[in-house]
Amino acid sequence: MNPREKTPQLELSLINDTNWSLKKQEAEKYTLILFYRGYHCPVCRKQLEEVTDNISRLIERGIHVTGISMDSEEKAKKSGKEWNIAELPIGFGLSKEQAKEWGLYLSKGINEKEPELFSEPGMFLIKADQSLYFSSVQTMPFTRPKIDDVIQAVDYIENNDYPARGEA
Repeated sequence: MNPREKTPQLELSLINDTNWSLKKQEAEKYTLILFYRGYHCPVCRKQLEEVTDNISRLIERGIHVTGISMDSEEKAKKSGKEWNIAELPIGFGLSKEQAKEWGLYLSKGINEKEPELFSEPGMFLIKADQSLYFSSVQTMPFTRPKIDDVIQAVDYIENNDYPARGEA
């Protein structure tokens, strides 16, 4: 998937017993999707808690945010209860096929804490017309974009009418 191209459609259940759909986001400017590894990942917890701490700054900029994993409903709800992410919509049950469609890397569990199969992290900033603005896809849990850097980037993008890059 290249910048400026339409992203795949995505619909999932959320841990608050509602459904989430990318095409129904109606974000003022952007939707930010954070694909995370799952309940087993302490780096994911830290990232999602950091995003939650900054949710009002994202909303002020017209950005809807959601976290999504391949976790089961049970594990995703456990994250919702144990992590400080109450304000963040959390989707679960991403399929292997959906993960591949979004270009996410898949890993097999290497210990009893990890699920048999899960996606590695990805961050996608999607414009209101559902075209990809930017993405960061990783093969490991480490060195993810910081949410403060993303917010600063969005401010720059908006203030300078900066186009999506990387389509060449």
